[in-house]
Amino acid sequence: MTVEVIDAPEAKRYEARVDGASKVAGVAQYIRTTELVAFVHTEVEVEYEGAGVGSALARTALDEARAANLRVLATCPFFAGYINRHPEYQDLLYQSRSRVSD
Repeated sequence: MTVEVIDAPEAKRYEARVDGASKVAGVAQYIRTTELVAFVHTEVEVEYEGAGVGSALARTALDEARAANLRVLATCPFFAGYINRHPEYQDLLYQSRSRVSD
């Protein structure tokens, strides 16, 4: 099984397709600024769960964030867990620079 992931910026998401099919097998929705990309929701179709579609989405999206020199805010639990399990991506995590306190 081959998973292809593409960025669909007009839809603000990455889309995964399996074995060249036209049907989308999974998506990772994001909000992007010039400095940051926030991954807000990841969804994989039931028939592709456990087949590596989510991992392919995360890996591609994070590699592209690195290439674009963007920080990552992982509000999506799947992305947060993926980064936690793959320390090679932890340097991408957004760190607040605000010094404001209550």
